[in-house]
Amino acid sequence: MGKALGIGAALLLAACGRTTIPPTRDAAGFPLPDRPVAGIVSAAWSNEADRERAGESMAVIGAAGVRPGMTVADIGAGEGYYTLALSKAVGAQGKVFAEDIVPSYVSALRRRLRDARIENVELIQGAPDDAKLPAGHFDRIFLVHMYHEISQPYGLLWRLRPALKPGGRIVIVDADRPTARHGTPPRLLACELATAGYRSVDRRDMPEAGGYLAMFEAAGEAPAPATIRPCRP
Repeated sequence: MGKALGIGAALLLAACGRTTIPPTRDAAGFPLPDRPVAGIVSAAWSNEADRERAGESMAVIGAAGVRPGMTVADIGAGEGYYTLALSKAVGAQGKVFAEDIVPSYVSALRRRLRDARIENVELIQGAPDDAKLPAGHFDRIFLVHMYHEISQPYGLLWRLRPALKPGGRIVIVDADRPTARHGTPPRLLACELATAGYRSVDRRDMPEAGGYLAMFEAAGEAPAPATIRPCRP
């Protein structure tokens, strides 16, 4: 009797639309990740003095092939460690778009840029599934130590494609560990990027940044959202 009542209650809840099964796709039809998503815990991955002593930004920016005059984006800019380094690397003739989804981080970075009198950076308040970058602008788009925190990676990656110039590249730096532990295994990263319509062009160890660097280019036509299937760890 108890088992029958349990089944009946479950069917009633389902009929009333009160199931506890979470959605597997967002409103635009993109799949949600089939893996843990790490929480955003800070505006910085590590303190800037230690990062500079390790030569992190110089190593990453050099490996990514950033040159003066380029237009680049810093997704999940936080306190702006890479934003400031990229501003210097692209020079007065280049431009940096610094994006974050946390309003307080954007406000704090705006004050920092103002105090430092940096004029070649534009700030963007983004969304978890859309960095809101202008189309056709970018030579490089950086996602550094934050990919594992993206709650809607497939939608975000899909919407980054139009922002790239021909030959433009997505540059991702992360640690080789599970996403729940604030990293992304390289094979999982490659799978998610491929599923969203990118091909791998480079991957190398990046000890200065505490992990690895991977670069991707858009490949072929963008997949229809409904055809994208989530990767598993």
